[in-house]
Amino acid sequence: MLAGLFLGSLTMLNILGVTRFVDLSFDVLGLHVPMVLAVGVLPYPVTFLCTDFISELYGRKRANAVVWMGLALNVWVMFVLWAGGALPGAPFGSDVFMDVRGLAMGGVTASMVAYLTAQFIDVWLFHFWKKLTRGRHLWLRNNGSTMVSQLVDSVAVILITYYLSHGITLDPAKGSEGAQLLTLILSSYVFKFVAALLDTVPFYFGVRWLSRWLELDPAREHDADVELA
Repeated sequence: MLAGLFLGSLTMLNILGVTRFVDLSFDVLGLHVPMVLAVGVLPYPVTFLCTDFISELYGRKRANAVVWMGLALNVWVMFVLWAGGALPGAPFGSDVFMDVRGLAMGGVTASMVAYLTAQFIDVWLFHFWKKLTRGRHLWLRNNGSTMVSQLVDSVAVILITYYLSHGITLDPAKGSEGAQLLTLILSSYVFKFVAALLDTVPFYFGVRWLSRWLELDPAREHDADVELA
């Protein structure tokens, strides 16, 4: 179930990618706070929550396996997009597909690099904190791993999408290139940061409920991870 939710969210965010940006800017005490997010960012916090659940319940080895499954899924998505563009097209509807394909291919490429880096950092940090605290302080390893790895992901996916795949178009009227890229990076990270804080309580209750329902012992997985390390 957790792996299915992880892979489904991953596929959705890669296809949506930077096809559309949403403006969630707001004002605080007269100060305008810009908040511009790619639609593909919206389901992204779910992927980190899923890997944290898998890490806690099944251990680091299983979490890393799911991360590799996600990479294989990314490659499959890219193959289907490539094949769809390479095969002879009907005289109608091709333009829409090619527009989506161009954005999605660039987004998936950027996502693959950022995804691998961030997810492995997330899994490694989760178990680093788990080992350091001897299995205590669940909130620390949940938030400590996710907040660092999502910063890496936010920076990598925006810069790669803009500089290498040219999937992001900036408006010169809205400021310098650096300022707009920084806004996109910070907007993405702040959204993920807040999501990580909000999922702390559900993560606690989820681990307790799932460990009883699945008849798993997270402490046993902690001992196995210590031996693996």
